[in-house]
Amino acid sequence: MIDTKAYAAFNAKSPLGPFAFQRREPGDHDVLIKIHYCGVCHSDLHQVRNEWAGSTYPMVPGHEIVGKVHRVGPKVTKFAIGDAVGVGCMVDSCRTCPSCSKGLEQYCDGHISFTYNGTEPDKKTVTHGGYSTQIVVDENYVLRVSNKEPLDQVAPLLCAGITTYSPLRHWGVTKGHRVGVLGLGGLGHMAVKIAVALGAEVTLMSSSPSKKADALRLGAHEFLLTSDSHALATSQSRFDVIVDSVSAPHDLVTYASMLRLDGVMVLLGVPDKPSVLPAFPLIMRRRSIAGSLIGGIPETQEMLDFCASHGIAADVETIPITAIDGAYERMLRGDVRYRFVIDAASLD
Repeated sequence: MIDTKAYAAFNAKSPLGPFAFQRREPGDHDVLIKIHYCGVCHSDLHQVRNEWAGSTYPMVPGHEIVGKVHRVGPKVTKFAIGDAVGVGCMVDSCRTCPSCSKGLEQYCDGHISFTYNGTEPDKKTVTHGGYSTQIVVDENYVLRVSNKEPLDQVAPLLCAGITTYSPLRHWGVTKGHRVGVLGLGGLGHMAVKIAVALGAEVTLMSSSPSKKADALRLGAHEFLLTSDSHALATSQSRFDVIVDSVSAPHDLVTYASMLRLDGVMVLLGVPDKPSVLPAFPLIMRRRSIAGSLIGGIPETQEMLDFCASHGIAADVETIPITAIDGAYERMLRGDVRYRFVIDAASLD
């Protein structure tokens, strides 16, 4: 077994603190990764505080992981020592169900092993994530990462990047499409960058006037202030796709009405209260409301390659692990542009 340093949550209310545990020795197809950076996702905070229920403690969060291969199992063929690699939201799945067979492991019909607050395929061994110095993962769930961008800026692509790339690709966004991005946070800022790179005309929608400068800097073609009733009224039936990254309760009817014929609004955020959506706004333009969850392993690799070829990475603030609780509080206030990333060297 491999001794590993980490930071963990020990219950839903106390601060995170140092935690030591053991990773398994690499098996035939396993890769031992020395973690360099790990992004801080809003879902880390939800699970640390048991806001989605089902949290188990102690919990080592983190599923936006980048690092270098340190050891490989004897039958590993995809990676070599020294390779830059990443690990996202899952470290295994059943591999045999229809979803897994299609490379949609995130929708596994059997047992999916999430990177933390989950269990390994044995359904007993608890998984611990990237707020740690190293991780052991089957090579089939490891991603190849480019060195074209600093690794701390690449880390958030493993969740924020794929979470926005997947729906944009699934609904065929390309040149000529009009895309609205609702919310400019960790997800929203990646949606803007990726939609622009796909050739779409992109409008960032936010309730905060202060976000306009950043929206345009990130590549958005227009900014729409959602508190401006005139701007909302003149944007009816405008967009082919709206990427909704907002996790706070908000009025879906207002934004669904901005969709064109056959337009789709994709929900990525998870508000803590259910939304009300009458049928009439959808019926009149054959509009759709859909959800999307990260992406499968093949699509995540596609996303990483796409981002590398287009020079896309996250805007980050890199922090030591000791600043994690303060980062959570700032994240709740929206005081981050646009992703916190932990420097794993601060754990040593």
